[in-house]
Amino acid sequence: MTATKEKIGFVGTGLMGHGMAKNIVEKGYSLTVIAHRNRAPVDDLVARGATEAASLADLARSSTIIFLCLTGAPEVAATVAALKPGLARGSVIVDCSTSDPTVTLRLAAELAEVGVEFVDAPLSRTPKEAWEGTLDCMVGAKQETFTRVQPVIATWAAKIVHIGGVGDGHKMKLLNNFLSLGYAALYSEALALSRKVGIPVSEFDKVIRGGRMDCGFYQTFMGYALEGNREAHKFTIGNAYKDMRYVEAMANAATVATPMASAVKNSFALAMATGGDGPTDYVPHLSDFVARANGIR
Repeated sequence: MTATKEKIGFVGTGLMGHGMAKNIVEKGYSLTVIAHRNRAPVDDLVARGATEAASLADLARSSTIIFLCLTGAPEVAATVAALKPGLARGSVIVDCSTSDPTVTLRLAAELAEVGVEFVDAPLSRTPKEAWEGTLDCMVGAKQETFTRVQPVIATWAAKIVHIGGVGDGHKMKLLNNFLSLGYAALYSEALALSRKVGIPVSEFDKVIRGGRMDCGFYQTFMGYALEGNREAHKFTIGNAYKDMRYVEAMANAATVATPMASAVKNSFALAMATGGDGPTDYVPHLSDFVARANGIR
């Protein structure tokens, strides 16, 4: 099956990117990838039909649309700089990272000078949905550019919202993460208080699950807090802390008071400062750090 004449490059085949890239190549697109620290995802993608590039500039020369799925704004800016020597006029970079909107707008302006479009298309959901091709995606782009990249995004996303112009995708993603990470902070504190006053987690869950306070995020969070599944939601505490700092920066630029956002950020800062900064310290584990801060083991 041949999808289109578009040639896709993909940078960042980590927890989310591996599944996304797998869906792109399996649904008929030419795909070029590049290794970073972990070769296993790249080896898997090459076995499925992808090509491995020797450098970011080579990946750019081989691609008409390049997807980035990276940690944050510094990594995105550095990657774009390394791609630049190989970028052709008319190509598109689609940033699926959770990034700083001010950096997004700056990169879009710089790339426009060399005839390259920049799109922000951050994600929602987990690596499970990335593998299944059912992620949510919010896109900031010109209408004609959105029309061009939407079929490729549809290989790995079931819900795609064209939220507005360049930068709006990342702004909306920060709002989305403020809500989800706010849930994590609330659940962690509520569970600590529940245990402190003698209500076991299992009984707490019986009341919330299936009621008005239940939701998909609650269920993955409780996959760890109740069932002990450390990989129920594989999004690191470090990334959560970074995202909440971006939320605060966006609020500062907009002159908006955010006592709630600051409280959520501080919950993750506490975890980071007390040992939660590792690559396998995930958001639902926040409940342990809040519990320990309150003398609960």
